[in-house]
Amino acid sequence: MKRRLAHILFLTGMLSVLTPAISKSEDAPPKLEFIRVSDDGKHFVGATTGKPFVAWGVNYDHDDAGRLLEDYWETEWETVEQDFREIKALGANVVRIHPQLSRFMETAERPNAANLARLGKLVRLAEDTGLYLDVTGLGCYRKQDVPKWYDEMEEAARWEVQGRFWQAIAGTCRESPAIFCYDLMNEPVLAGDKKDNDWLVGEPLGGFYFVQRITLDLAGRTREEVARQWVQSLTTAIRKVDDRHMLTVGCIPWALVFPGAKPLFHGPEVGKPLDFVAVHFYPKKGEIDKALAALKVYEVGKPLVIEEMFPLSCSLEEMDEFIEGSKQHADGWISFYWGKTIEENEKKGDLGGAVVASWLKYFRSHAPKADASKE
Repeated sequence: MKRRLAHILFLTGMLSVLTPAISKSEDAPPKLEFIRVSDDGKHFVGATTGKPFVAWGVNYDHDDAGRLLEDYWETEWETVEQDFREIKALGANVVRIHPQLSRFMETAERPNAANLARLGKLVRLAEDTGLYLDVTGLGCYRKQDVPKWYDEMEEAARWEVQGRFWQAIAGTCRESPAIFCYDLMNEPVLAGDKKDNDWLVGEPLGGFYFVQRITLDLAGRTREEVARQWVQSLTTAIRKVDDRHMLTVGCIPWALVFPGAKPLFHGPEVGKPLDFVAVHFYPKKGEIDKALAALKVYEVGKPLVIEEMFPLSCSLEEMDEFIEGSKQHADGWISFYWGKTIEENEKKGDLGGAVVASWLKYFRSHAPKADASKE
């Protein structure tokens, strides 16, 4: 009897030792906390712990075949789940998604309940995976998908639809700590000196129109006045539903295109309701110093995120030089993930696959640095 009791006690002791080890070995992501701007207004911190947070993420805008997320998330949800696991394995902590207006507004008044439900499912997936979402809205990336009723609207009515879109999105996301921010629109621009005729700008890139006008006619207003009215309109709409998550606008860095240019959407007159600066940088070969000088223009006393980056027009070594040089200004870096792993890109056997594979290797190896607090 004594031997049996001793044996039981021995096994119980062994279990008490082994159980913590077993629980620690489970690949459960850490519980997310809300992210906010630090008290000094210059960085990001956890809302509860105050721990510094640096964004290191990817745009999840389309897959390798050029399909937008809403094209396949209904019938291929397993693909989305796998992609999120792959993104997490790369060391990312933020995923930037691009909800298209046509998929979330059935009419000028009525949101699409089914896609809002799928967005809620995506938010839960982000929570379960330990990833934050940068929700960039109002996408009209494919011209053929833009509803005629929306395309033909005048400015005021269009802005009202945009406000309803954002209230529907924010209403779905407001309770989740997995929302890093709401980005009002990808690369908005204004009309020129003369009235324009098309809300979408320029030639499509890979079939997509990533740049969109917020007005076709300045109508005697300054550019700052129009931008301020638009930002105020949308941020007010969101704040009626969600007063907790951060707001921004992802901008083209015009200071890189036109030396001496000042921030518009993140300038003092327009950007007051916005919590941080988001700009998109694709440095050119031999012009890294120029890109860093332009980036400095956007340091306006708020956190700064390079919301798009990729060695599109420069070498991997030069991109590394840009990232290292930007660390004195930036609080986050977001690149791209198009649904193919490093190994899958290598197996493609072409130049594009090799470039993406090399970049993803770099991205993965530098992720720990991004998690460190800024000095």
